[in-house]
Amino acid sequence: MSSSTPLTYRDAGVDIDAGNEVVERIKPLVKRTFRPEVMGGLGGFGALFDLSGKYREPVLVSGTDGVGTKLKLAQQLNRHDTIGIDLVGMCVNDVLVQGAEPLFFLDYFATGKLHVDTTVAVVGGIAKGCELAGCALIGGETAEMPDMYPPGEYDLAGFTVGAVEKSQLLDGAKVREGDVLLGIASSGPHSNGYSLVRKIFERAGRPADLDVGGVKLIDALMAPTTIYVKPILQLLRDHALHAMAHITGGGLTENIIRVIPDGLGLDIDASSIVLPPVFDWLQSEGAVPAHEMWRTFNCGVGFVLVLAPGDVAAVSADLTRQGLAHRNIGAVVKASGDERVRIG
Repeated sequence: MSSSTPLTYRDAGVDIDAGNEVVERIKPLVKRTFRPEVMGGLGGFGALFDLSGKYREPVLVSGTDGVGTKLKLAQQLNRHDTIGIDLVGMCVNDVLVQGAEPLFFLDYFATGKLHVDTTVAVVGGIAKGCELAGCALIGGETAEMPDMYPPGEYDLAGFTVGAVEKSQLLDGAKVREGDVLLGIASSGPHSNGYSLVRKIFERAGRPADLDVGGVKLIDALMAPTTIYVKPILQLLRDHALHAMAHITGGGLTENIIRVIPDGLGLDIDASSIVLPPVFDWLQSEGAVPAHEMWRTFNCGVGFVLVLAPGDVAAVSADLTRQGLAHRNIGAVVKASGDERVRIG
């Protein structure tokens, strides 16, 4: 090509028309997530959200995350419609831990070459996740960057802001020795440990249709992250919880302890946690030691409540009414030094 030949952005690998088509197709999906506090619509340089009148002493709680290498599995399987739910879940469940209601969400989608149907499927999943969480998808970035990503690959990240009254902020200060740990069921591995998941899956010969507990293995591995926001916010209105934990990377051994004050630790009853079939398969097929399972996966427990023993019956009854499977998995105990978590 002559150096004098006129070039366009499309010649450089960026299709502005495809980007505009994505925006038009996602507008109705995004609009369904809007809350009354959202000001304006898509397309501005900044997204507007009106906090006036809702809180007396608001504390803003922010969180950002991705979906790890589960994204790689989604791309290999050409399953793009639920990975956005994972993205939202990983962010909103984190801010929920401190008692905050997720208010709005922003996403970042980057790819080498924009594929309209794939992008719309991903953003559709993000919008669905926001609906499940009750937060508004008020903005985002779709970036087409030639030569940055191999064909068919894309990257994904999310960011959320929540709010909680200062007097209702959960920071672990109320946790006491003898408090009970109620573990709420996960839908599967959620979005953590997928580098190990993919390694085991590949070594086993990619048995996608293998039956695990009545579902195909691949469906169990791709089950979207449970979004706990609405039922837990209702619990917070009705009960005095002491702390909460979202079980993500680091598993049961490294997440609950993050909300436990110094001088206290955790005694987790391993016998109370029966591995769901997908985790049982992962452990068996990968010959994964128990301690590695505890620190890598949620092992069927996606969210944990820390509460006084006298409140367990009432909270348990409400969880059951909301359809959330749960069980007592341990207690808060006195502890010091580095050994603050015991699983046995």
